[in-house]
Amino acid sequence: MKKVLTIGLMALFVVSCKPTMDSKSQVGLKGNWTLTKVDHIGGDFVKVNSFDIADAKCFVGSQWKFVSNNNSGVITMNGGGDCPTFENNIKWTISPSGDFNFKFIDEGVKAKHVSTGYSMKVRNQSETSFQLVDKVYSGGQSYDITYQFSRN
Repeated sequence: MKKVLTIGLMALFVVSCKPTMDSKSQVGLKGNWTLTKVDHIGGDFVKVNSFDIADAKCFVGSQWKFVSNNNSGVITMNGGGDCPTFENNIKWTISPSGDFNFKFIDEGVKAKHVSTGYSMKVRNQSETSFQLVDKVYSGGQSYDITYQFSRN
């Protein structure tokens, strides 16, 4: 009986220590990136408000910095035209299933106190580029918004 209990506890320990992040993908994103292109159904005829900040086209040219050892980063938009100037810290992770999750962290606020964030899929990741694919719902249908990144 003791042996069965010991084996059961060991199995529980192994399962509970399973990684919740894909470290290979996370290390691959480390560094500075430029969002070079945003694609979605409808193009210029459909307005997409990305991350509750600005129109998706405003993010083209934005700078994204990812630090993999503490899952922090910064998103910076230079603004211009109808686009706002924006800079904010983020906390991010990539799950083993390829979900890229991030949330904005205001100065002086701990990530554990921020309950809202965004989730997208990582696609076509290489040393020099990757895509984040967001799924939005409108009119009872789902649409993909693809954010294309290039390494600086």
